[in-house]
This record gives sequence, structure tokens and C-alpha cells, in this order.
Amino acid sequence: MKRLSVSNALITLFLGLCAIAAVFPFYQTLVQSLSSIADRNAGRVMLFPSSIDFSSYQYIFSQGKVVDGLLVSVFVTVFGTLVNLVMTSTGAYALSKKSMPGRNLIMTCIIFTLFFSGGLIPFYLTIQNLHLQNNILVMILPAAVNAFNLILMINFFGKVNPALEESAKIDGANDLSILIRIVIPVSLPIMATMSLFYAVDRWNEWWLPYLFINDIKLHPLQLVLRDTITDLSQSLNGLGRQYASAAQTVYVDSVKSALIIISAIPILMMYPFVQKHFNAGITLGSVKE
Repeated sequence: MKRLSVSNALITLFLGLCAIAAVFPFYQTLVQSLSSIADRNAGRVMLFPSSIDFSSYQYIFSQGKVVDGLLVSVFVTVFGTLVNLVMTSTGAYALSKKSMPGRNLIMTCIIFTLFFSGGLIPFYLTIQNLHLQNNILVMILPAAVNAFNLILMINFFGKVNPALEESAKIDGANDLSILIRIVIPVSLPIMATMSLFYAVDRWNEWWLPYLFINDIKLHPLQLVLRDTITDLSQSLNGLGRQYASAAQTVYVDSVKSALIIISAIPILMMYPFVQKHFNAGITLGSVKE
């Protein structure tokens, strides 16, 4: 057995402390979400909960707006990620071909968007002209393609063995068939990585609905969470007054912590399914040869 050197022990200790520092805020939030108002008043909310109380979670799910926000976020994440993958993979496959007419100009325009934007007012007017206000698609269509993710996928597709495509063309396959049957199956690492990137972005979406959606029933969970945390007494969706009126039975900070846990757990559940592809996807497509 290889002996553990002092330097390796110190590195392991340091990384362990970093891991604890990263996990501890989430753990503390979980403990607080399970604390009752009696424990809080008695000062018993410490490193470990003195008792387990699910009243905050019961109160949250009894509120229609929170449940509606959760359903909206799930729909936007699932459907939005699907749209993102379709748009990004088709665009990346076309732009990965160096023989494509106008490729350099298109790539220059894409890279330009990484550094400059048209500004908020032109963007707002564009959304208004497309009649996407108070429409759930405003959280999906404007963010259908991320330029950085597109470039990663272009570089990855460029590394696919050309012999695979040539053999498929000999058999009579067109470009769409090659993309679906050849390129995507051999590009699972980058597809898994992009799925994770896009799913996190769609799940955390709150800025676009904050600007363009006035219908409370279409607010995603993140917007409900934002309004609740920033101002419980005067939140835009009216949840603050409900929390205040229920303060005798529900600890307000526990409710906020429970909302954070509820919003974080679904997206964390994705990581085990894409972990084995994640490292390969982010490294193989990140270096241009």
C-alpha cells in the first residue's frame, strides 16, 4: 500500500475543508427549514435540529401560487431544455462543417454576441412585437441558443470521425439522418453537458418573467422565491402578507429555507445521471485544434 505523504495529507485536508465549506450552507438551510417556531424562540436551532418539523413544507404546498410556480418551472425546464438541445445541435452540426458557405461570417457574428448586446430597450421592444408578453414561451424562445454552448458543441462535432459520415452518405443518408443517427449517438458527453447547462439555466430563470409576465399564475418558482425572500411583507405575488398572518404557526425563516431547498433539490437530482459524461463533454469540446 502506498504511504500517504505529508503533502498529500495536507492537500486532502484542505480539499476536505473546502468541501465542508461548500456543503455547510446547504446543510444549515436544510436544518433551518425543518425547525419549528418554538425551537427558534428557544434558541435551539443549532448544528443539529432538536426536532423535525415539516410545517413549513406543509404550508408552502398549501399555497396555490407556490405549487403553480413549481409546475411552471418544471415545464420551462423540460420543454426549454429540449428546445435548447435541438436548436444548438442543429446549428452546431452545420457550423462544424468548414466548407459551409459564409461560415466565418456567421461565427464572427456569434462571437460578437458574447461581448456586445443590443441593450434592454431594443430587446423589450422585440419581445413586445413578437407578442410574447404574458406568454410562457418568453422564458424559452429568447434563450433558445446560448452562444458559448454553441461554440463548445461546434468544437465537439468537429472532432467526430469524418469516416462515419462518409460511410453514411454512401448508404444514402442525408445530413439530418447523419446528425440524428450518427453524430448525436457518438456525442453523448457533450449532449449530457449541454443538457445540464441548459436545464440549470431554465430552472433558475426569473429575469425574463420578471420583465414580461404580469400573470402571477405564470410566474416560475424562482420568481416566487425571489419575491418572498426580498420582501415578505410586500412581495409582488402577495405571499408576504400570507406569511405574516401565519407567523404564529410558521417560522418565516424556515419557510424561506424550505423554499430554497425545494427549488434546489430537483436540479441537483440531474447531476448523478450526467456525471459520467460531464468531464468528457466539457474538456473535449473546449479546445480548438
